[in-house]
Amino acid sequence: MNKTIRRASVFSLLLVLALLGRATWVQAYEGKALADDKKNRRNVIAQYAQPLGNIIVVGSPVTGSKRTEGGDLAYKRDYTDGKLYAAVTGYSSQAYGANQLEGIYSDVLDGTDTRLKNPLDALTGKQQEPGDVVTTIDPAVQKAAYQALGNKKGAAVAIDPKTGRILGMVSTPSYDPSTIAGMTDGSTWKQLTDDKDKPLVNRALRQPLPPGSTFKLVVAAAALENGLYGSVDTATNSPNPYKLPGSTRYLENENPSAPCENATLRTALQYSCNNVFAKIAVDLGQDKVKAMAEKFGFNDKEQDVPVRAYPSVYPSDMDKAQTALTGIGQFDVTATPLQIAMVSAAIANDGLMASPHMVSKVVDSDGDALETFDDGETERIVSSSTAKQLRSAMVTVVDKGTGSNAAISGAEVGGKTGTAQHGENNSKTPYAWFTSYAKDPSTGKEVAVAVLIEDSGAARSEVSGNGLAAPVAEKMMRAALK
Repeated sequence: MNKTIRRASVFSLLLVLALLGRATWVQAYEGKALADDKKNRRNVIAQYAQPLGNIIVVGSPVTGSKRTEGGDLAYKRDYTDGKLYAAVTGYSSQAYGANQLEGIYSDVLDGTDTRLKNPLDALTGKQQEPGDVVTTIDPAVQKAAYQALGNKKGAAVAIDPKTGRILGMVSTPSYDPSTIAGMTDGSTWKQLTDDKDKPLVNRALRQPLPPGSTFKLVVAAAALENGLYGSVDTATNSPNPYKLPGSTRYLENENPSAPCENATLRTALQYSCNNVFAKIAVDLGQDKVKAMAEKFGFNDKEQDVPVRAYPSVYPSDMDKAQTALTGIGQFDVTATPLQIAMVSAAIANDGLMASPHMVSKVVDSDGDALETFDDGETERIVSSSTAKQLRSAMVTVVDKGTGSNAAISGAEVGGKTGTAQHGENNSKTPYAWFTSYAKDPSTGKEVAVAVLIEDSGAARSEVSGNGLAAPVAEKMMRAALK
């Protein structure tokens, strides 16, 4: 063999080896990455090749699958009472992906989760039947919240204090996930994403806003736990109005005639006295208030239920005037309705917080559990004595104070109103809040709720926690106690 032929043969062999090496590399190392690439059309085809698994509420699916007409995607997601449950399910869209429970459990719901496959399926690559997601939602509570919120912009959450089960979660305005489930729903998607009222945002979990006077429960808990006052009936040294430290500004109360000067914690909660809680925050100092807020769940960046909630925030590095404003749930304090419901739930549960969750288990097609979420995993937040005293004061708020619209005959109901400033110098319509708990002594049933009315369309003078949010809470609690 002459030199030229020999060199050509060696070069050709090297080319073949390089091709074999590249093919081996792609198959062995890059194959999974290519298969998992969101742009890989085969993944979407496989996902919608068969009916999806379902999200279950009390034994009944609130999701379904609908046969498509033409195209390479055989099925698309469909929803029963889509607007009612959108804040729970999220959406599963052929064009825009999936979010919330639909997104978290997409592998289970489309049958690609490896836990669904038996050894033979794993070898053959056969797609297994999908599984289901079983929620903790009580349809009666969910419907009560949705109907009570009506056309208002807002959100509501209900929790079983003993178990941590989320019984209801609603965000309004809502949307029907069925309308964006297909490949040709671009106009609806654009309408939803352009809507200034942001219907795709789950306000219950993912839009923290100033909590206003509902945060006074956290401040009162800090005062009792740190020994600032011996009980909720101990007089405080609180001038009215209260001059913010280092400032010429005086902090006044919504009701000028309320008995807020040197008021007890019970009276201060009953009349929502700003002067008392602003002074408490300064007297305790921001570190102690922050520590108590964080015990309740503020500043938690991994608050999963299992959908991740945006963190509720108690700020740091403030001067005394700013710290005073945090005592009434203003300045840079923000909270989600979930977080405020957790505060009331811990107080109702004797100072123990049960981990909130809205999924009880994830199952395969035979109903066998792949994953379970235990009820009642608790953490001590405040002492039993502090919780008892706060419940007593919250009952006074409903029986004799600003939360009268939440009362339920025959049940123990305690609550706290909140009206949070909105906009520079409170120039925009305030947010109306209400949080509460209810206990039925005859059945032992309990529930804790939080309601946010972001905008009701009411005149500014008509915006109040008791007027707008408490009636929603009352209907949710009544449904939960039945």
